[in-house]
Amino acid sequence: MASVQSLSAAVHQRLAEALSAAVPESADADPLLRRSDRADFQANGMLALAKKLKGNPRELASKVVAAIPANDEIKQIEVSGPGFLNITVSDAALVRTLAARAADGRLGVPYKTDPGTSVVDYAQPNVAKEMHVGHLRSTVIGDAVVNLLEHRGEKVVRRHHIGDWGTQFGMLTQYLIEHPHELDHASDTAAGDGGADVEGNAAMARLNRLYKASRVLFDTDPEFKERARDRLVKLQGGDAQTLGLWHKIVDESKIYFQGVYARLDVEIADEDVVGESAYNDDLHAVVKDLEESGVAVRSEGALCVFFDDVKGPDGTPTPLIVQKSNGGFGYAATDLAAIRNRIGDLKADTLLYVVDARQALHFRMVFETAQRAGWLPEGAARQLPFGTVLGKDGKPFKTREGETVRLVDLLGEAVGRAAEVVREKSENLGLSEAEITERASQVGVGAIKYADLSNSMTRDYVFDLDRMVSLNGDTSVYLQYAYARIRSILRKAPEGAEPVAKAELSLEPAERALALHLDDFADTVAGAADLYEPHKLAAYLYQLASLYTTFYDQCPVLKAEGGPDQVANRLFLCDLTARTLHQGMALLGIRTPERL
Repeated sequence: MASVQSLSAAVHQRLAEALSAAVPESADADPLLRRSDRADFQANGMLALAKKLKGNPRELASKVVAAIPANDEIKQIEVSGPGFLNITVSDAALVRTLAARAADGRLGVPYKTDPGTSVVDYAQPNVAKEMHVGHLRSTVIGDAVVNLLEHRGEKVVRRHHIGDWGTQFGMLTQYLIEHPHELDHASDTAAGDGGADVEGNAAMARLNRLYKASRVLFDTDPEFKERARDRLVKLQGGDAQTLGLWHKIVDESKIYFQGVYARLDVEIADEDVVGESAYNDDLHAVVKDLEESGVAVRSEGALCVFFDDVKGPDGTPTPLIVQKSNGGFGYAATDLAAIRNRIGDLKADTLLYVVDARQALHFRMVFETAQRAGWLPEGAARQLPFGTVLGKDGKPFKTREGETVRLVDLLGEAVGRAAEVVREKSENLGLSEAEITERASQVGVGAIKYADLSNSMTRDYVFDLDRMVSLNGDTSVYLQYAYARIRSILRKAPEGAEPVAKAELSLEPAERALALHLDDFADTVAGAADLYEPHKLAAYLYQLASLYTTFYDQCPVLKAEGGPDQVANRLFLCDLTARTLHQGMALLGIRTPERL
């Protein structure tokens, strides 16, 4: 189906055409249309244009009004103040526009006219290490950005750049050489949240035991440390036995990762997990090309890239180190090899990195290096930096003992809190314990995701479970409850009462406010996708739920005084609101239970 033009776009077009007719020399001038509290819309563009033309803005505004032909969209337009245009649209045009939106399975969200290929790098856990609260934001934000881009028609390649290569794997594989059955032992206790995801917890328990035991030896036994370093050389050299043990460690970690991601309700496919090791064979070529082209130079034995504006506290240049003086490779080499692969082999137009804001300098240096080398078109790569998760004390979120909070513990606690809310609210629904458990998972995980996504990603935010699972305020529970309430109304509608748009009816103020906001959905989704800002969609959905609450309180649906037609029209507004909440929340990766 062709995309549905929003009513604001139709009004904007009317004003632009009238402005061009009234002032032909300013055919490209923008009317600057926006939503307004004084009317449905306000256009402010005449002030700037009149100043440019050295004319009177009120006179210019009056000319524009006179140039607008009779139409069905605009009910009233008046010149206000120094030259604003206050515009009220007709109820009939508003309802007809919503009817067209409702007839489209995408609710009018347009496909991009020029979709490309984007590689999104997010959810980057480390092999043989537990995922913690620091992995939450990359995963949740990345998943929402991917959903938005795909919904707009972009081809998206997911990349989970896991830490699966480097010094610690010499230590781990050497320990397994000397203790060959260590990974075969089943754990005595699950490492996670009360028995949920037993397989994943058992895998992490084994890895934890392996890591701790090998670390003790590495730190206390010089001979083992030497053997571990030699083992790393064998691993990097492709020794079959060492690689086999390394694969065991990676496979155990993936079992754990999948368990956590399943709990977080994020789908991670095996083919999307492409760790640092995948680029190992290209690292020498990266070094050779950078050195031969002069982009990188040797400094004290290391291969470095220098930048005029990157200096340390003492004023000395701080380089990007591609290869260490001992011949080893750091993160920069792997990141550069990944860029070559993503642009050269995957033919990506855009590279997006959902990575902690504290790594901004590293990625700026990597991107500039790749551009100097000719591997990366200017502007093709972008970091989507996110802030830190804070505790109620305003400091980075830690346990009472000062340790980093494990992600499985966080999820377990959120689901537990949500279960209390669901059980309390669903007393009259007759839900089984299994249904309560399912809804608690949807509500608890949704609460964590929404708390993250409702903030601009660059901002730090406070992790407060009490607020997150509240039915009041800007929370996913509030949105989920609004959706469930609408579904309940639709189920209770008497036989023959169907959601049908009735353009001939006049709308109450609460109906108009809800309808105008519903018409903004497609533009909001498109903007959130194009700017990689899922928080704008979250803000839209919260306002939608709030406007629906006002509508629900002021406009009876099943007992509407205007008779069957008004019942049908209000059921239509209910149905479109529910569909919009459902689709919007799904793009954020959040479930919407039918009963709550």
